[in-house]
Amino acid sequence: MSESPLAANPYEVLGVAPTVSDDDLKRAYRRRLREAHPDTGGSSAEFERVQQAWQRVGTPAARSAYDSGREAGAGGATWSAGGASSGAGARRGDSRPNAKSHGHPGGFYRERYLAMMREWVGRGAPLDDPYDARLVRSAPREIRHTLAAAVAEERTATALATLGIGFTIWHDVVAGPAPDDKVDHIVLGPTGLWAVLSEDWGGPVKVKRGDLIGEGLAAGERPLHQLGIRAKAIARQAKVKFSGLVIVVEDSQAPASLTELGSVRGAQGMLVERSRLVNLIRTGLPGVGVGGTDLFEVRTRLQASIRFV
Repeated sequence: MSESPLAANPYEVLGVAPTVSDDDLKRAYRRRLREAHPDTGGSSAEFERVQQAWQRVGTPAARSAYDSGREAGAGGATWSAGGASSGAGARRGDSRPNAKSHGHPGGFYRERYLAMMREWVGRGAPLDDPYDARLVRSAPREIRHTLAAAVAEERTATALATLGIGFTIWHDVVAGPAPDDKVDHIVLGPTGLWAVLSEDWGGPVKVKRGDLIGEGLAAGERPLHQLGIRAKAIARQAKVKFSGLVIVVEDSQAPASLTELGSVRGAQGMLVERSRLVNLIRTGLPGVGVGGTDLFEVRTRLQASIRFV
């Protein structure tokens, strides 16, 4: 199952309350297996989710570990700032030079998450570990989504760092007057200038009328349109032109690993799963790119005008 803070927990997948008895849990598992099986109208993806949920809580030992937050990979160590945010550097064992990076990926949403969590728990109440798996799972969706956004940015930063020394990256860049007016990542290299949004809506997204829809998106939310507006603000200030607008989601959350979304103010919109992101930016798009003196000039303009949230 997904490590996203927004992912449905095993009890939700099985359709029972966390306090259900072991016998009722087993009956629910068998019922959900029948419902999710492709031969009875379900899907292979849902069938796998049910099986994975059972693996996490199907035995007394596994259930006890999950309920207590001791399950390996269940939350705390993966979601904590020390685990993911340090990922902007090189992968362990990789001695190749990294892309030059500026800013703090995920930092804005980390700070917001901690403030929201403190407010939700209650002022004066103990909050020993704000990333405790049980605490995160019980928090309102808005709080979990904020943490998910931070983790998504950190994971994207880890991937982008491997682009190499020919690329420069700026994280958490101011793109307007409101606190949320920011671009998660700006990437400059021989293949062009890219504005990148890292997101995790907790489930699959689809393309409709050139933008994205999905159960995790708010009504009227238009991620590509909003990214275009923010990129335009940065482009005007720095007097540069973006080559691509990229929305990055978790693997398996998009209809394909790479999907074109159409052009926005002259920049090509793309929906990409994170495992495909580096290849996209390293390879570029046909007929798009900057090089030589142009690349140096664009970098100088951006460096002089960019501010961080």
